[in-house]
Amino acid sequence: QVQLDESGGGLVQAGGSLRLSCAASGRTFSIYAMGWFRQAPGKEREFVAAITWSSSSQYYSDSVKGRFAISRDNTKNTVYLQMSSLKPEDTAVYYCYADPKSGSRSWGQGTQVTVSS
Repeated sequence: QVQLDESGGGLVQAGGSLRLSCAASGRTFSIYAMGWFRQAPGKEREFVAAITWSSSSQYYSDSVKGRFAISRDNTKNTVYLQMSSLKPEDTAVYYCYADPKSGSRSWGQGTQVTVSS
């Protein structure tokens, strides 16, 4: 099992930036990919971005492409989400996840991002 610890959320004005971090511990050698989902009040959880651990292939939702950048530091078992040009509609709880090569997905506890207009 992989444990995930998120940090970096907060309150920011529209147009501003935030960087989220997600540190993995436990069976980190089993990680295939990590990424982020988000969930706004009254809405379903939606995919934001993902990165593969070995090749660093990156994937983004259309709503964040060009504004968000995902990266990872294998030496620290940490994935980052750099969010720029933030909009009020980006307000949500952001959840980090880790997919192992086999087995179940692990989730972080979530971190709140609030973008004021």
